Amino acid sequence: MKRLWSFARWFVRSHGLDLLIVVAAVEGALDAAWWRDPADEQASRWFAVPATVLVVIPLLGRHVRSGWPGRGDSGRAGSAVIDSGSPEVAGSGGASGWRFAAPVLVFLLAGAFSFVDGSLVTASAGVFAAGMVASLLLGQLADSRQAGIGLAVVLAGTEIIVSNDPAHDTDNFVFTPALFAIAWLAGFALRERTAQAAAAEERALLAERERAAGARVAVAEERARIARELHDVVAHAVSVIVLQSGAVRHGLPDAFQEEKEALRGVERTGRTALGDMRRLLGALRRDDEHPDLSPQPGLGNLELLTADFRHAGLPVRLRVEGERGELPPALDLSAYRIIQEGLTNALKHARASHAEVLIRFEPGQLSIDVSDDGHGGSPGDSIGYGLVGIRERVKIYGGEMTAGPAPGGGFLLRTRLPLPPGTGSGVAGRADFAGRADFADLADLADLNGSAGGGR
Repeated sequence: MKRLWSFARWFVRSHGLDLLIVVAAVEGALDAAWWRDPADEQASRWFAVPATVLVVIPLLGRHVRSGWPGRGDSGRAGSAVIDSGSPEVAGSGGASGWRFAAPVLVFLLAGAFSFVDGSLVTASAGVFAAGMVASLLLGQLADSRQAGIGLAVVLAGTEIIVSNDPAHDTDNFVFTPALFAIAWLAGFALRERTAQAAAAEERALLAERERAAGARVAVAEERARIARELHDVVAHAVSVIVLQSGAVRHGLPDAFQEEKEALRGVERTGRTALGDMRRLLGALRRDDEHPDLSPQPGLGNLELLTADFRHAGLPVRLRVEGERGELPPALDLSAYRIIQEGLTNALKHARASHAEVLIRFEPGQLSIDVSDDGHGGSPGDSIGYGLVGIRERVKIYGGEMTAGPAPGGGFLLRTRLPLPPGTGSGVAGRADFAGRADFADLADLADLNGSAGGGR
């Protein structure tokens, strides 16, 4: 029932005015076909029925966007009109195309048909309602020049219709145009409100596009950063392969010429690969960016990381559970970056007063939880871009990531990274660290004591 009610509200808000226009057209057609006094008919019903419908139906064309030169609307900012059943949905720029022509066409057609049958238009309540709506729409146009032209069309069309009505009197020449003028004035009064609503909608759309563009840039930058970091890891591994191959080749006796040649090919291929990687890395690096000659960090560098955040005003508690095995260098680096980005979000965006990092070496996976007691950042905050970077790193290893409000308050970033076989499994102990213990000794502490406090 609630879903049905929600759908009904959405339908009325989105298509309520269109529905009323269709009802007015049907009422006018029925009135022309059966409800008119035969004595008032000046034309056949075969003309009256389609003519009445044609007067009302053009209002549905206000949704059509026109590509007329000089009047094209960009996005939704084209005119201030009742666009979907409520006056809030409108554009903020100059009116264009059918947004102006549709309501004008109502009075042009009504005036033209009144020359054939003078009582056709005045006898229909549906046509009268369509005229009032058309006047309101013309008054709402953001283009003042077109709004003024619309008012002139309304008044001139009304005078023509009244003069062609066989039953008119002198008062009709004053009061009937005045009714439509009042409707035009009501639309004119609502114009500022609709323009503000449309401008707000345009800003929201622009902000959404900027967020999407920012996310794409963040993904590209993070991928480039990952590529540069992986270059160092892979380059080190390839360099070791080249050096070891050369050492083995020099140590072989002269009788093993085939083996020496094979090792020489390994060295040559390795050196070529290193050169290619350096050239590709140069293409990824920005012009103002200089190569980072320092070693890539890993989980063994968390002491310095937490100390930096502690000096910046964010106390960090670090807990490690399970047996720590030897992590692959790239995975070790990504785990460090995930923790670094999570703490950066807590400090800069969530404005937290305390953060906690939980690292669990579980069978087949490495779990990292970064939680804080902050508010999590606002929807438009750049915290989302940091999470985009973390998600890219997690995706590389086929892991999982969730981020959102923590059950007890604050913000929780949770990642799961698959571990290669034999990297570390089981839960042999637990260690707490608050920035003053050596992370490299935590596994030993866990084995000796079951748990060790690093000072909180």
